[in-house]
Amino acid sequence: MKMADLMTHVLVAYTIAALLSLKYDWMTSPYTTAVMTGAVLPDLTRINLILDSALIENYLGIPFSWTPLHTTGGVLIVILIITVFIPKNLSKRVFLLLVLGAVSHLVLDLLLINASGRSYAVLWPLTHYHPPTPGLYLSTDIFPVFVAGAAALIAYKIKKDRD
Repeated sequence: MKMADLMTHVLVAYTIAALLSLKYDWMTSPYTTAVMTGAVLPDLTRINLILDSALIENYLGIPFSWTPLHTTGGVLIVILIITVFIPKNLSKRVFLLLVLGAVSHLVLDLLLINASGRSYAVLWPLTHYHPPTPGLYLSTDIFPVFVAGAAALIAYKIKKDRD
């Protein structure tokens, strides 16, 4: 049920962007999409389902893992690469919105239930520290997507009524 997890991240990012659009007139649909895209970036680690880390490791002859893509450092590198392809006059704003979406994803994942009671090394490469998690839900739980969906619907309605 990992799709519910991904949808939750997208809906939370939409909610954040919709609420920002109430304050900032420049926050239009393309910028909302940037926040939502940023929220998906940490899950690029799922590329492992198609292109196994061990296969790349064998090919390169050096240790390799997709896992760092789901950390602050890995996401920042991906965002910097994306930003290179954004027109110069938009790059700073798009960069910040991608970061906002990615941070929302990473923060939500810090709330996941873990058997160890600790989350992942979210601040890697700055530190390998695994912060404690409040353990609110599993990534396979369906209720977070309903909560996020309700919040997104409310934000959409507020935004639509304002426009």
